[in-house]
Amino acid sequence: MPGRVVDYLVDMIADLGITHLFGVDGANIEDVYDAIFDANGPVGIVAKHEFSAATMADGYARSTGGLGVVVATSGGGAMNLVAGLAESYTSRVPVLALIGQPPTGLEGHGAFQDSSGLAESIDATALFATVSRYCARVEDPAELPEQFAAAVAAAKDGGPAVLLIPKDVQQQAMPIHVPHRENAAEPSAAHSGPRHRATAELADELTAARRTGKIVIIAGDQVARDDARAELAHLVAALDASIGLAPDAKDVYPNTGPGYRGVAGSMGHAELLEALRSASACLLVGTRLPVTARAGLDALLTELPVLSVGVLPPHPAANHLHAPDLAATIADLLTRIDTAPARGEAAAQLTPMPVPPADGPGLRYRAVVEAIQRELPSGADIFADAGNTGAAVVHYLRVPEGGRFVVALGMGGMGYAFGAGIGSAFARRHAADGPHRTIVIAGDGSFYMHGMELHTAVEHDLPVTFVVFNNNAHAMCVTREQLYYRDRYSFNRFRTARLGPGIAAMFPGLPARTVAEPGELAGALRDSVAATGPSFLEILCDPDEIPPFQPFLSTIDASRSTP
Repeated sequence: MPGRVVDYLVDMIADLGITHLFGVDGANIEDVYDAIFDANGPVGIVAKHEFSAATMADGYARSTGGLGVVVATSGGGAMNLVAGLAESYTSRVPVLALIGQPPTGLEGHGAFQDSSGLAESIDATALFATVSRYCARVEDPAELPEQFAAAVAAAKDGGPAVLLIPKDVQQQAMPIHVPHRENAAEPSAAHSGPRHRATAELADELTAARRTGKIVIIAGDQVARDDARAELAHLVAALDASIGLAPDAKDVYPNTGPGYRGVAGSMGHAELLEALRSASACLLVGTRLPVTARAGLDALLTELPVLSVGVLPPHPAANHLHAPDLAATIADLLTRIDTAPARGEAAAQLTPMPVPPADGPGLRYRAVVEAIQRELPSGADIFADAGNTGAAVVHYLRVPEGGRFVVALGMGGMGYAFGAGIGSAFARRHAADGPHRTIVIAGDGSFYMHGMELHTAVEHDLPVTFVVFNNNAHAMCVTREQLYYRDRYSFNRFRTARLGPGIAAMFPGLPARTVAEPGELAGALRDSVAATGPSFLEILCDPDEIPPFQPFLSTIDASRSTP
């Protein structure tokens, strides 16, 4: 007998080498979980919230360099996916979302959670089309192979793809004549001819720039998506270049490697600015250089030849080479570059941004991040939330070799790091190069939004350490109130809450501690990362401390210079 549509889907996902699917169960997606139970393939992981399930798929995709899959039911479950898919869309992370819908016969007739667009219901196709590269409703099982292949291909081009599948369609039998195995995503060759011609031109420009001075490379997150880290390192060596990294790409080049000059943009380092001031050209590799990565660089970039290679052209004016596969393009480029003898400059000793002294309660950002640095195990993966905490991590932390580093700067959704770190941990705890401990770093505001995904880590005994900076505030909003609204009020300070004791009470046996004094920090961190399963560490800090974030520091400098 032919299998059901859901059996076909699960088998197709297994054929792609995907080991875990993330989601939240519900009436209109439960048949997928039923198929997972019967299949000898991907493991179904139930999250606590669909946003986190989407970020788990996102983190899984970023760490594997492959495709992440999220499944969700209709109605509120589907709506909860939107913010997570928006992050994947903006950051071009390949995620496939399978979303259940009410039975087709009830659409437009008062179905519970109807989103068919009929009878003034929400139109899910229109909604998800805005946060996906491909979105389609599957209304006939015979259409599924083509739609699945198109969705996977679109996701692998960079971003989410969505299939909306009514419950009755999920339960139908696949037509017998439909092949049960499909090559779902052959790589596109649409740009192969022009790419080779343009690569030669870029090689000539780089060779000329190398002869007249120093090239500065700024690398971005496409290097990670395309697993082009080795090729990037060879390019830096071949050009004897200095290199800086976009804030969300700190793991694409060794942070102690030759020529490293720190992070670019609003959380960046003076050493990269100095390198650009004396450069003969700037080469952007796999980054569009959004505002967070180019703050403070615009004037310098207008004075330099700017070259670019990546899937999309950068926001600043540049001579751009389209490269949907950076690893292949850089390898081709390396065969064409005429290089001069390399001087092999060591990594720079990075100068921290000067921040105003803080005299409030708790520990300081820099001291905490540097302590985390000292205790990181080899190959540790770091997932940080945006905000004051994220700015400190981006600026002060050096990523250990073999580790991953992710900070969500596409949409900057609070709580992203909890789900993404968990999704990555599923992929990386049995990695070929050995187990990797995951460190999730976030603030208490992010914890209140999605920190209860800790429950998922406990359920599956994942090697994840959750480090929560607790300043009893939405601290970046507090900072903005102080700097931009005369500090007349605060909507963003909270009454005191102690997370460490609360988590310890909720999860008996889970290592959970609170650090209130500097002398407690090293030991607590050491114990937390030494745990075999999950652990939780609350670090008390000051809501009034200014983080290493250039827009804030520039505002302070401007106010001091105003008569």
